[in-house]
Amino acid sequence: MRKPVRGANMLPLNSILSGDCVEVMNSLPENSVDLIFADPPYNLQLRGDLHRPDNSKVDAVDDEWDQFASFEAYDRFTRDWLRAARRLLKPNGAIWVIGSYHNIFRVGAALQNEGYWILNDVVWRKSNPMPNFRGKRLTNAHETMIWASKSEKAKYTFNYEALKALNEGTQMRSDWVLPICNGGERLKDENGDKAHPTQKPQSLLHRVLVGSTNPGDVVLDPFFGTGTTGAVAKMLGRDFIGIEREEAYRKVAEKRIAQVRKFDNEALAVSTAKRAEPRVPFGQLVERGLLRPGEELWSMNGRHKAKVRADGTLVGADVKGSIHQVGAKLEGAPSCNGWTYWCFKKDGKHVPIDLLRQQIRSEMS
Repeated sequence: MRKPVRGANMLPLNSILSGDCVEVMNSLPENSVDLIFADPPYNLQLRGDLHRPDNSKVDAVDDEWDQFASFEAYDRFTRDWLRAARRLLKPNGAIWVIGSYHNIFRVGAALQNEGYWILNDVVWRKSNPMPNFRGKRLTNAHETMIWASKSEKAKYTFNYEALKALNEGTQMRSDWVLPICNGGERLKDENGDKAHPTQKPQSLLHRVLVGSTNPGDVVLDPFFGTGTTGAVAKMLGRDFIGIEREEAYRKVAEKRIAQVRKFDNEALAVSTAKRAEPRVPFGQLVERGLLRPGEELWSMNGRHKAKVRADGTLVGADVKGSIHQVGAKLEGAPSCNGWTYWCFKKDGKHVPIDLLRQQIRSEMS
């Protein structure tokens, strides 16, 4: 799974690279990545063991990679990897960073200081959070993700309609209720223990990648862990680059991703905004013979009719112009969507001309 970097224009796509994330990122070509998803160390500052009410020990995050000598050391680490990440992003690229109250505020300030432009903060509200066993604080039931573009003027990817479709036709909000990773999704090592203490659920990465990338985009994860980002990217037809210094995590991730299969191209297509669809002039329907000069169109309500002209305009009842202008004039309205207003006759039935436009669009795509 691991491939070397060759040349300034070569990217080690769909590979897991070993080493320090800053050094590895600095070895990759600049302006080469569409999206970065980062799950950096949280610097939890744990003091002693944590036990449940039955006195069993909680498998908390006490790994060496999450320990820093001071806040200043953590801030230096954050500045270094954010700077290296921004160098890699394409001009219209973006980044997601996830964290907890221990680190996310420091990360947010560093993002702004490094020139990123914050788009949203998203609260991942866990539907099944771990309780606060000591009973001295509120249950930590959420984590925060920051979504930022490379710069203020970047034309970042945002698949608004796709996220709306995921949310049953309602605009996606910035609070996401999703379960933590558990059950069959939780990866185990050869001893049957959790392979990684902070494995993220696939549902979280699915929403991030569907909403802010397109098939064929390159997604980089500088803290790859057991490879949730890579697994979801592969399923969704995105290319990934993972960076992970811990050999044990790399082995689990490689095995996991090798078992993943990409969805077929038809399944990868997502809903798009109307304004993003190819523009089809009404005259193109006439040019291609889908409608003929002299053919009559009827309004959806059946009250008005107009005749198609060779130049793609309509004429009827002392008015002529585009399909929109003639419809508005006949209805006495300030505007009219001619595509949904006008119909042609087929087999004795009125059929909206928009069906002909969709036919051409499907051929174009």
